[in-house]
Amino acid sequence: MTPGERALVARLCEQRAGLAVDPARDYLIESRLAPVARREGFGSVAELLQALRDREEERLVWAVVEAMAHRDASFFRDPEVFALLRDQVLPTLARQRDGEPVRVWCAACGSGQEVYSLAMMLADAPIAGTRVELFASELSERELEKAQGGLYSQFEVQRGLPARLLVRHFEKRDEAFALSPRVRQMVRWRRANLLEDAARLGRFDVVVCRQVLPGLTEAAREQVLAGLSGAVAEGGCLVLGAGEAEAPPGFGSLGLPGVYGAAEAARAAA
Repeated sequence: MTPGERALVARLCEQRAGLAVDPARDYLIESRLAPVARREGFGSVAELLQALRDREEERLVWAVVEAMAHRDASFFRDPEVFALLRDQVLPTLARQRDGEPVRVWCAACGSGQEVYSLAMMLADAPIAGTRVELFASELSERELEKAQGGLYSQFEVQRGLPARLLVRHFEKRDEAFALSPRVRQMVRWRRANLLEDAARLGRFDVVVCRQVLPGLTEAAREQVLAGLSGAVAEGGCLVLGAGEAEAPPGFGSLGLPGVYGAAEAARAAA
């Protein structure tokens, strides 16, 4: 890869999704794009990037951008966050909503581990008399397809998934594990680019978006955070990764790093 080709990748990622890609990290770019090059029939990443430079075909552009947006995924990352949602946040919201469904959006859900962690938690500990609606969005169509399929490798289920939940909610399928249809059907899916679509998706009682903001440019980070916080309904909760961002205006801490409540919820938790 030439410096110009790496700069092209960085420019397209920033323009299309606000991703901060360092052109000097040639190994990262090569490793992320090698599968794309093979899938698209190119002999090398250099050939892929030359084709991208020659025509900037939209399908090819998005294949590159989505590959560079890939994030590390695991089940039940930071278990204390899930415990807070289960024991305090969701029951409080259920009382406030007085019979109306509690809406939860898992933004940039990757291959589905986080939203399925929420779904399994709710399947095992439902909130009496309340329906929780789970929504998930992702930029990458390939990641979204994988998430909807609910099929995970041995390595993937070993990352954060308790053995009792593996037995309860998954079925062995050859060398992989298939999540039960009951849990998969709890989630509604949509492709979304947080740089453009956050304000269009409606309002939610809980918005979860972790491991996304650190990978964005400063300008995109501000824009996406404003969109996420604007999607939180009155009295709702915003869940970011620990240390990813300060509380947005009108939000306060709910006692764990990165977990913020709209002012009313934060006062109630104090």
